[in-house]
Amino acid sequence: MNKKEIFYEEILKIKNKHYQEVALKLVEALPDYFFHEAASSTGKYHPSYALGDGGLLRHTKAAVRFASELLADPLIGNKYTEREKDLMILALIMHDGFKRGIPEEKYTRFDHPLISANYIMEHREEVGLEEEDALFLKDVISSHMGIWNEDYNGNEVLPVPKTKWENFVHMCDYLASRKCILFTFDENNNIEG
Repeated sequence: MNKKEIFYEEILKIKNKHYQEVALKLVEALPDYFFHEAASSTGKYHPSYALGDGGLLRHTKAAVRFASELLADPLIGNKYTEREKDLMILALIMHDGFKRGIPEEKYTRFDHPLISANYIMEHREEVGLEEEDALFLKDVISSHMGIWNEDYNGNEVLPVPKTKWENFVHMCDYLASRKCILFTFDENNNIEG
């Protein structure tokens, strides 16, 4: 499996070549299960395209597409710098990257946003990220689940979005989770149209 090819279209949405290189390195680090996992085992929280084999990958691609489309609108996109746009797209590529943990566990880890964020922080030097960029990614990934930040025992585990960047990443993930908004995908899990 060539992980870089699978995310080719999404990585091209990142304009800065350096951030593209960082994305390529981070995508290579994604566990193999990510590419076969469903976004939701019950189907309760995600649309039909995000279910079954490759569902998590398709959910991720949908979240990136939402970001790309929204940021292309000057009324929305002009509120962000090019750096912020690139990092938010990179964050969406990685937001569910370690959904079943490191090492892989049987079920989804509720704290998977923290696992992804911490992975980026721990490996920032080897992938070529400045600390400021790694901290930005950490914040927007950690809070991507929005108000759904309590574990099954009611303990607050995840931060809620506070900044405009955190809210944007959460919004794209939220939209990619709505059953009423559907994408069609080709046989290579790329969005058609």
